[in-house]
Amino acid sequence: MKNFTMRDEAFKCEVCGADVSPLKYTARDHCPVCLSSLHVDINPGDRQCSCKGVLHPIGVEKYRDTFKIIYQCERCGAIKRNIAALDDDFDKIIELSANPSEI
Repeated sequence: MKNFTMRDEAFKCEVCGADVSPLKYTARDHCPVCLSSLHVDINPGDRQCSCKGVLHPIGVEKYRDTFKIIYQCERCGAIKRNIAALDDDFDKIIELSANPSEI
């Protein structure tokens, strides 16, 4: 991936309040409980985006042997995609897949 900065940090989810642990196999970029993220990166892990809006999950798409979660920023409207993590709430991923996205 171009310009990837490895940042696998623990954080408290600003949406649901969950305490989120590092993944330890790649960079953690969203909450495994509610699947939300923050619009903080221009390139993965760089923390250079000034928006800082909440990225709400709006859909999923098949990606290799897993899924990518599709997000829309509540502040600027940007659409982002992140690979699902192994500990993500799979019921929420299934729920998102029931809502076809036109992105």
